[in-house]
Amino acid sequence: MLLHFLAAALYAGLAAHSWRTRWHGAALAQPLTPLLPWERIVLLGALWIHAVTLSHEVFADGGMRFGFSLSLSMMIWLAIVLYWIESFYTRMEGLQILGLPLAAVCVLLPALFPGQPLKVNADSVAFRLHFLIAMLAYSLFTLAALHALLMAAAEKSLHQGRLSPLLSRLPPLMTMEALLFRLINIGFLLLTLTVVSGVLFSERLFGKALSFDHKTVFGLIAWLIFGALLIGRHLRGWRGRLALRWTMAGFVALMLAYVGSRFVIEVILGRAS
Repeated sequence: MLLHFLAAALYAGLAAHSWRTRWHGAALAQPLTPLLPWERIVLLGALWIHAVTLSHEVFADGGMRFGFSLSLSMMIWLAIVLYWIESFYTRMEGLQILGLPLAAVCVLLPALFPGQPLKVNADSVAFRLHFLIAMLAYSLFTLAALHALLMAAAEKSLHQGRLSPLLSRLPPLMTMEALLFRLINIGFLLLTLTVVSGVLFSERLFGKALSFDHKTVFGLIAWLIFGALLIGRHLRGWRGRLALRWTMAGFVALMLAYVGSRFVIEVILGRAS
C-alpha cells in the first residue's frame, strides 16, 4: 500500500508542478518548455514504482489476478510510458495535465479493488502474448482519447473565436491531428492482432470456444468503429469534430468491452466472474 501512495504522490506532485510552472498565471506568458531532465527522472521513478505494484498485484499467490482496477492501472501506466517515450520526439504538451492526475488515481485503485484470480491458463505463452498486445492496444487508445479531448477543447474555442491562453499553448491542430491518427493506426493494428488471436486461439487461451459475450461484442464494435474511422480518413479525408467523435465512440466501446463489464461484476454485483 505504501508503494501505491508513493507512486500516486509522485504523479500528483509532477502534475501540480507542471500546472504551476507551465499552465497557470504568469507562466502562460513564458515560452512552453518540454519536460526537464529532473522531471523525466522523477516521472521514470513513478513509473518504476507503479510497475512494481502492478507486478505484485497481477502475479499474486503464484497465479494471475486481474479485474477492472488492475486493467485501468495497467492501461494508464502503459499510456504514461508511451507518453514519456514519445515526448522525446513529438510535441505532446497538455497530455501530462490530463494523464498524470489520472495515473495518480488509477495506481491506488488495485489496493482498494484487488481483482480476482484468472480462471484461464495464465502460464500459457499464447495467453500472455494475447494479454500484452491487448493492454498495449488499450493504452494507445487511452492516450489517443486524452489527446482527442484536448483537441476538442481547442477546436471548440477556435470556433467560438476566443482561444484561452491555456489552450493557445497546445501544438497546432494539424500537428495534434497527425499524432492522433498515428496513435490510432498503431492501436488499431494491435487491436486487430488481439481480435484475431482471440478468435483463432480461443479454446487454447480461455479453455472454451469463442462465445459472443459482452466483452467480445463490445470489442468487435470498437474494432469496427476504429476501422471505419481509418477508412473514412483515407477515402474521405475525415478530420476535425467528426474524427474526434468517432475516436471517443471507439474508446467508450473499448472500455465497455472489459473495464465496464468487470466493474459491474466486481463492484456493483460483487461477484468474482
